[in-house]
Amino acid sequence: MNFNAQTPLDRFMSILFERYMNNVPDVKKITEALIAKGIIASQDEIVNDHIAFRTLGVPHLGMASLEKIFLANGYKKMDPYFFKEKKLDAYWYAPPTPAYPRIFVSELRVQDLSSEAQAIIHKYTDGISADPVDGLDLQDGEAVGEFLHKPLWNTPTKAEYSRLLQESEYAAWVIYNRYYLNHYTISVHALQSPYNKLEQFNQLLESIGVKLNTSGGVIKTSADGLLLQSSTVAPVNEVEFADGETMAIAGSYVEFAERRVLPQFAHLDAGDVAREHRRDGFEANNADKIFESTYTEQINR
Repeated sequence: MNFNAQTPLDRFMSILFERYMNNVPDVKKITEALIAKGIIASQDEIVNDHIAFRTLGVPHLGMASLEKIFLANGYKKMDPYFFKEKKLDAYWYAPPTPAYPRIFVSELRVQDLSSEAQAIIHKYTDGISADPVDGLDLQDGEAVGEFLHKPLWNTPTKAEYSRLLQESEYAAWVIYNRYYLNHYTISVHALQSPYNKLEQFNQLLESIGVKLNTSGGVIKTSADGLLLQSSTVAPVNEVEFADGETMAIAGSYVEFAERRVLPQFAHLDAGDVAREHRRDGFEANNADKIFESTYTEQINR
């Protein structure tokens, strides 16, 4: 995973990952373990399967806003997803070339929440009277990178955060963390054997003390058996709210994906298998459980 910073996309991807890596200790811990095992020589050798963002479905924000950044930089909008219980919609976006990660963007269906929860969210977002992405030069990678770390609304009170947490842990995460990168994903199948299989890779993670999300099982598997995913449990960070109160809340996490070779390409030698020969896209049932990497039940178990 090496962005050469020659294009706007390279630049803002570099800014995103640098700050994310500094905020998620498991990234460095996992990378160091892979280097110590001789699996990789440096972070640059890790293939980034996808990165993910969470948004709020309110005027001037949400997927319709955030996706403009990626569409303007060569990404293509792909399949939609719907998560009924979590009240979420989502799309994934295919990169302009295999050198870049897929993008997964989800959006909270704010209108499906209780009136009290909606009121809290709108208290902070109603002041946004125009799409903030429209004011960006999307070919200025530095500006886009800074924007993705810029608070678009004020910090909530602890009571408001806690009320959202009771009803929608996703809503609480976004109201505090905004557009910050939710996770990046290591392409396990791109590693050397035996760590190119998710089961063996997870054993390595557990041996170095990395806590894994167990919702739906440690390994979440698509119906066709070709997409296997797992993830860490998000670390908690002590934060201060608008009223001066503090609380330990979930940050971002790391995901892992094993994309198996499609049946029609099973005859290919391992050295001939390219990205287009493997299972692409996402699986709603897998993603539904991956979301819970920031949920209280996983953090506290």
